Amino acid sequence: MIKAYVFPGQGAQFVGMGKDLYDKSSKAKDMFHKANNILKFKISDIMFDGTDEDLRQTKVTQPAVFLHSVVLAELLEDFQPILVAGHSLGEFSALVANKVLSFEDGLRLVAKRATAMQKACEMQPGTMAAVIGADDKLIEEVCASIKDKVVVPANYNCPGQLVISGTLEGVEEASKKLVEAGARRVLPLKVGGAFHSPLMEPARVELAEAINATKFNEGICPIYQNVTGQSVNDPEIIKKNLISQLTSPVLWTQTMSNMIAAGVRSVVEVGPGTVLQGLFKKIDKNMELVSATI
Repeated sequence: MIKAYVFPGQGAQFVGMGKDLYDKSSKAKDMFHKANNILKFKISDIMFDGTDEDLRQTKVTQPAVFLHSVVLAELLEDFQPILVAGHSLGEFSALVANKVLSFEDGLRLVAKRATAMQKACEMQPGTMAAVIGADDKLIEEVCASIKDKVVVPANYNCPGQLVISGTLEGVEEASKKLVEAGARRVLPLKVGGAFHSPLMEPARVELAEAINATKFNEGICPIYQNVTGQSVNDPEIIKKNLISQLTSPVLWTQTMSNMIAAGVRSVVEVGPGTVLQGLFKKIDKNMELVSATI
């Protein structure tokens, strides 16, 4: 039975995250202290004792989720991955877990990604909305029909759940059209901007410079990347896909289907929450789904 390890993205954070790891392990303590030094603020204090509002700041959320996931993976005694994947931000956690990136370089890139995305959000306000109970093709057609405003499919999360992203006006118009076309629900998301859309182009350019200046190794196992939903182990292709990720949709439905086609029957979610397990369950009810624990 092939086991895959998957890593969650932004939105999985919660107050107190990582405190159990810190308390149980000297290795975890060292990694949290190193993260505080690299980030130049005490992210451990915010993760352990901050407020929900503190954790929702993009510059905190992204490194916090990354840190929790990577520390947990490091502490797993039987961690010998054959396949890994991460949802959006989680792709960076997966790349550290499979040794493509060092912990330090991964954290620096995540911090750069977070600040670059925040700046892009301030330059061009945007939003996202989850479309429930509509066919992917219908959503794609509705988004394509809106010519004068930016709105695109952003996260293919699972069959019947797709997130759209764009300008405030674009998402509002698409939401109305989708409800009229038969979508069961369209739920506005509490996010800081239009992630995985063309509005993230300034962030993509900024992150590309940092990624191209960072050493990427050949991984100990392949990673299924968001941009293609396909298995990759070539460092240069991984870099290219990681740069494209900010302005491209997250093909998570396709990633899950391709993993299952490759023989995956067991999935371990490494990091806060159980969102990814819930998405796999929508694809295959017989999949063995667990949260990583130490």
